[in-house]
This record gives sequence, structure tokens and C-alpha cells, in this order.
Amino acid sequence: MVTIDAFKAIALSFPKAQEKAHFDRIGFRVDAPRGKIFATLLADGSSANLMLSRDEQDLLCAAEPAIFTPVPNKWGEKGATTMTLAAADETTVRSALKMAWTRAAPPKLKTAT
Repeated sequence: MVTIDAFKAIALSFPKAQEKAHFDRIGFRVDAPRGKIFATLLADGSSANLMLSRDEQDLLCAAEPAIFTPVPNKWGEKGATTMTLAAADETTVRSALKMAWTRAAPPKLKTAT
């Protein structure tokens, strides 16, 4: 199980990542020209939503269905994926967050890492 503090620490470990509220969730953005969201976290720490590609979503949901599920709406059809933190370990969370961060980061920032 990954705690709220551990999730935040992993999310903020990526270059230019910042925490900023997003409606009723804790949001994580790449502090770059557009400030794109790459993840959100429920305040109770039960789950997080990741902004992935459809291919990444399909891969993670097939590999770890107890951890990953598509968000059940139009966002899910675009790759938004819910991650259940009670079922995830740090390695899985870090890998999935890296996928989401990579999609949100501008090209120059991705090549600097």
C-alpha cells in the first residue's frame, strides 16, 4: 500500500512537478508553460487518477486489473486511469506516475531528464 505522503513524494520527485488543488482532489502538474496535470489524488488517499495514453491505459489495466481501471466517463475514453493505492506498491506507482508525467511534460523538459 502506498500512503498519501509517499504518493506525493513520488509525484513531486519529477522535474518541475508541483502540487496544486484540482477541484476536490490534490493535483500534480508539470510547472511548464501550460501547467498540464499528470495526476490527481483523492484527499483520503484511496485512489489517484493518472493522465495516460490509451495504449498505456490498456497495458496497465491488462497487467494489473486490481490496481488500474479506466475512469468511467469520457476522460477514461481519453486515457484517464484510476489507480487504487491500497493495491499498489511504490515501484508500480513510480512507474505509472512517470508515464503520466512524461505525457504532460514539454519536449525540452523530457530530454533534460
